[in-house]
Amino acid sequence: MEIYSENNFVTLGGTVASTLEESHEIYGEKFYRFYIEVDRLSGMADKIPAIISERLIDVNNFKIGKLIKIEGQYRSYNQVLENGKSKLILSVFVKDIKTEDLDEKTKMENSLTLIGCICKPPIYRKTPLGRDIADVLVAVNRAYNKSDYIPCILWGRNAKFCQNLAIGTNVKLEGRIQAREYEKKYEDGTAEKRVAYEVSVSKFEEYKKED
Repeated sequence: MEIYSENNFVTLGGTVASTLEESHEIYGEKFYRFYIEVDRLSGMADKIPAIISERLIDVNNFKIGKLIKIEGQYRSYNQVLENGKSKLILSVFVKDIKTEDLDEKTKMENSLTLIGCICKPPIYRKTPLGRDIADVLVAVNRAYNKSDYIPCILWGRNAKFCQNLAIGTNVKLEGRIQAREYEKKYEDGTAEKRVAYEVSVSKFEEYKKED
């Protein structure tokens, strides 16, 4: 029997980086979308989208700049665009939030554990500086026969190790959520700046499920 909270568990600490926007409502319970800004050791920061229930917060006192720590799951859904194509939308679904007794170290908390299976062939390559890198899409089971599809990026030995793993291979990984800016170029010569969200993996292994 799977324990879904162990398959997909994320902890983020940082500051509220946007106002609350209504996301959706289920059985009279409203959910809001916001961004949390998490610092990196490099001095940069990642703005990561999150979804939170009105029952976990004081909506009127949830202000930009507020220091928080959240725990939950990294989830995905496909948004259908006007042209009929779909776009993978990622966000942290908040299950618990802490707003008291936090210190400056909280601003750098960013950890994620996933247990799932590889659902597309890994894409292995080398950077212009010769560093090994691989893109892997991991499917993680969720309750009610749902799954989340999480883009992951691996480096060095982990990238080499995963490049030949077959679709359906069960894996366990640990890492951090990061935001990466890139430029989408169109056939008419125009370009648009976008942000991609992915998991930068620090630990990676094949995983044998218990019976």
